[in-house]
Amino acid sequence: MKIGIIGLGYVGLPLVIQFAKSGAQVLGIDVDEKKVEALNKGESYISHISSEEVMNQVDNGRVEATTDCSRVNELDAMLICVPTPLNGVREPDLSYVLNTGRSIAPHLPKGIVVSLESTTYPGTTEDELRPILEEGSGLKAGIDFHLAYSPEREDPGNPDRQVAKIPKVIGGFTPECLDKAKAVYAIAIETLVPVASCRVAEAIKLTENIFRCVNIALVNELKMIYQKMGIDVWEVIEAAKTKPFGYMPFYPGPGLGGHCIPIDPFYLSWKARQEGMEARFIELAGEVNTSMPDYVIGRLKAALEAIGKTIKGSKVLIVGLAYKPDVEDDRESPSYVLMEKLEILGAEVGYHDPHIPVIRPSREYSHFAGKKSVLLERDLLTSYDAAIISTAHEGVDYAYLTNCVSSVVDTRNAIPEGKRDAENIWKA
Repeated sequence: MKIGIIGLGYVGLPLVIQFAKSGAQVLGIDVDEKKVEALNKGESYISHISSEEVMNQVDNGRVEATTDCSRVNELDAMLICVPTPLNGVREPDLSYVLNTGRSIAPHLPKGIVVSLESTTYPGTTEDELRPILEEGSGLKAGIDFHLAYSPEREDPGNPDRQVAKIPKVIGGFTPECLDKAKAVYAIAIETLVPVASCRVAEAIKLTENIFRCVNIALVNELKMIYQKMGIDVWEVIEAAKTKPFGYMPFYPGPGLGGHCIPIDPFYLSWKARQEGMEARFIELAGEVNTSMPDYVIGRLKAALEAIGKTIKGSKVLIVGLAYKPDVEDDRESPSYVLMEKLEILGAEVGYHDPHIPVIRPSREYSHFAGKKSVLLERDLLTSYDAAIISTAHEGVDYAYLTNCVSSVVDTRNAIPEGKRDAENIWKA
């Protein structure tokens, strides 16, 4: 079986490697020529996937990459793994999915399985993507080709979450579409979870991430309340999670990051409005989480005032640019929000991240592209008035940081226990 995977990012590349390791021929497709070139050379551009893994599959002839969508006509299955961001007014932007559909539709062979993996609202696969594929190909879904939705469940940087071992939810446009999609994914994934329809599968992905969003919002709100009461929310959580039933720990932070949790809730709340419903609980959670950078800056303001300074004119170091520890994935990172807000307030802002030596161009924060990570050396650190720990990478010496910078705002409970009560440490 020859599998095509379009979109070779954090979701697509792991799938490419897993299908190839499982014996399939894999054709990776992407508009980014640099990714295509790297993959054909056997080079990885994602830190938790080694170049050795990629090279092994390229050398044995199982992996090839291209920018040419016409080669879809060679395939037995096509998995779509492209971004689904929000637009400027926080509404779903399906342009990547729909443009992909337009690009591949003229080249669809009869009998191909097309599976969308991008996170989206219920109805996207059947109501948005299907008409484009049918019109562009002259084929009918469920008759001439098979259509499915199977949400990605990628956990970048977590070695315990191997692609093959993460159960795969699959919904088909018809029962036969589901059977054909199951046959494709069974090549590479150990456990399949078939559901009644594409709409159900789309709802499952949103439910998983909204669950996390709402619970993170809850602990973020508790953090602010407990701070006013002189209570450390981290100590509360550590003790609460000793209860063996009825409680699951979630942790506060400076905001939400990654391509799922900051975005997915707004997909469902938008769709709910189309159905005449208001997703009040979800909207409230989103508001709490998106307000976190302002809360952190408020704590920074208090920390600077304690040493006779203001944000305007101060030098502030953001420690941790990636959205989660020990990866280079900076999608939707709240660190960028902090940097932008601080610069608007008149601060001079630098950052340190051992996984992101230089900021790459992006859709939202292109003005930061080319900015370099500063070294954590005493002479450099002492020139900063304050530091904000935004992401708790393991390779950073936080005790050393606290000894060198006048004020440290810790949003991740990263400061070693013996240093947390120092006068220059501010929890946020």
